[in-house]
Amino acid sequence: MAADGAANAFQACEDLVRTADKDRWLASLFVPAPLRADLMALYAFNIEVAGVRERVSAPLPGEVRLQWWRDVFDGEARGDVSGHPVAAALAQVIARRHLPAKPLIDLIDARVFDLYDDAMPSVADLEGYCGETSSALMQLAALVLADGRDPGTADIAGHAGVAYALTGLIRAFPLHAARGQIFVPADILARNGAQRDDILSGRSSDGISRALEDLRELARRHVAAAEALQGQVAVEVAAAFLPMALCRLYLDRMDQFIKAPFANQVEAPQWRRQWLLWRAARRARFGPRLADL
Repeated sequence: MAADGAANAFQACEDLVRTADKDRWLASLFVPAPLRADLMALYAFNIEVAGVRERVSAPLPGEVRLQWWRDVFDGEARGDVSGHPVAAALAQVIARRHLPAKPLIDLIDARVFDLYDDAMPSVADLEGYCGETSSALMQLAALVLADGRDPGTADIAGHAGVAYALTGLIRAFPLHAARGQIFVPADILARNGAQRDDILSGRSSDGISRALEDLRELARRHVAAAEALQGQVAVEVAAAFLPMALCRLYLDRMDQFIKAPFANQVEAPQWRRQWLLWRAARRARFGPRLADL
């Protein structure tokens, strides 16, 4: 690909991430420019795959789109991959940073679940889904920042990715319900007497609130587990895990949302998110200050 075409592809990735995944874009501001561009390609790929359901009218066309992405990594994609800016940019990143194809394909496979309205059977199934999507993305980001070397971050990526995904799924609970999806595991719903029909109809209930609270506590446990591992993360790859710094902010702001999830949202001003990311980046680079302890 010509230099201008490559630059345009990476710029398209950044524009997409800035619009569709603002928190990861904000976190990427603490990454050196060349590496930052590579992260943008990785995050843009995630947006493309995660957004397939929103762009199709039925599961089958969604399956076809996901298969095209699998074929990109197998070298069998129909059409010119260079004509798709995200695919073109990511192909360069994979070659430059020696990224393995398997976690990318596993991420695509996990997203097949998004195309259907099947129940999430259990907490273990949900954690597995979050691990193959969000945790895998963090681990791949760490590989990019380590220039393809093993960053030794599998454990923190596991917990941080699950925490970040759970936080996002709770926030998106009303949106998913409106389109027929329920990511809250069936075992949590049953334990709390939460009815599927109430969720899909947008009717709040005590059972739904208790189920969401259980999910919030699960997210908090993964946040705590990830935070306990942060001291083992090398400075050069720490930015891969910066988005997790926003989990506690969102989780702490969920009280009213959990009481009435169809009438409230969980938001935080951008200045607050940027400050938390800056503080997390500073601590990763210099260690905690007395005032942070």
